Amino acid sequence: MTTTTIESTTIQAPAVDLEQYAYKNLKPYTHPPETKADLPWAELVTLDLEDYHRPGGKERLAKQLEHAVHHVGFFYVKNFGLSQEQVDQQFTLAQNFFELPVEEKEKYEVNYGAADYNGWRRPGRYVAANNARDNIEMYNFAKFTKDFEGRYNHPDLIKAHLSEIEVFHRALHANVVLPLLRLFAIILELPDEDYLVKQHTYEEKSEDHFRYMLYYPRTEEEWEANNYGKGGGHTDLGTVTLLFRQPVAGLQILGEDNNWTYVSAQPGTITVNLADTISHLTGGWLKSSVHRVVAPPEDQRQYKRTGLLYFARPHNKTVLEPITDSPVLQRAGVKPRFEKLVTMEEWVRAKQTLQLNPEIAKKRWAEKGDGTVEVLAGFHDRKYKE
Repeated sequence: MTTTTIESTTIQAPAVDLEQYAYKNLKPYTHPPETKADLPWAELVTLDLEDYHRPGGKERLAKQLEHAVHHVGFFYVKNFGLSQEQVDQQFTLAQNFFELPVEEKEKYEVNYGAADYNGWRRPGRYVAANNARDNIEMYNFAKFTKDFEGRYNHPDLIKAHLSEIEVFHRALHANVVLPLLRLFAIILELPDEDYLVKQHTYEEKSEDHFRYMLYYPRTEEEWEANNYGKGGGHTDLGTVTLLFRQPVAGLQILGEDNNWTYVSAQPGTITVNLADTISHLTGGWLKSSVHRVVAPPEDQRQYKRTGLLYFARPHNKTVLEPITDSPVLQRAGVKPRFEKLVTMEEWVRAKQTLQLNPEIAKKRWAEKGDGTVEVLAGFHDRKYKE
């Protein structure tokens, strides 16, 4: 695969002993063993991005992808221009970050009230039925651009590796997100193959972010109190989400047959799911996939589930109305999903306010009492089949 060479633009020498945080001095990450349980696995297409730059490759990949993006919302990509060593190093950084003392991590805690997702989010903020608290911890990195320069501080561990995190961040955008957006444009028969790319340039302000994520093990009693995670069905709010291979089984997708199936951990791949924004831009034609993370099988239930994710979003100023230049959308007769013009910045703030503030979310979900909540301008989220 021909890939974009990414060079860091914000390399800073932190005022700490770098050697202390060299990989040889960090506990290396090791994936837990895969489950031996017989689970209902989803059958998902795998795109080989090496084909992207070959003659006719984009057209072949678009044809391969068309059913998945319209009906499923999930697929895999491989050969995405990052080495396994680079991926393993990010898992190692994630693991070592989460093992820092709480009093160190809380110096970098997110601004919940401002719906700012960047920084550290502590586990246990959300209380569900039977007083079951969430078991998720995360750390989000904003884009490495002028808009966010100097806005967020990091612990010394992260400062020591910030330049390579930036390289990783930018490579995912250039080598995965932008090619996928061109494939979507081909599928939508847009006259300009770069139509969506122009709404997702790296340097312009948007809320893309890279995430370290950790699901802690629960006791059987805790899982039972939380209904084994079955009530957590949701869609993501951006364009696409990239998820690196994680062998602890738990991620499930809701199919058109209204049944849940597991997403398997395919070696050397990234799992991709479409999210709300790309669905808004296509009047729902491109499918924002419903998914959840449930209790792992019993032979994996003692392990932590560590995730590396990248969330791609269009520029903040992008207006979320259906693309008018697509013959595919014209034939489908799609309609806007909002009652007024809504920008990406407005959508992000509305959705993240609900995600980051459990008391606000609880009150808003109770307003109609029908399992739905109005996020913004007549668009409703809803609870999904358990």
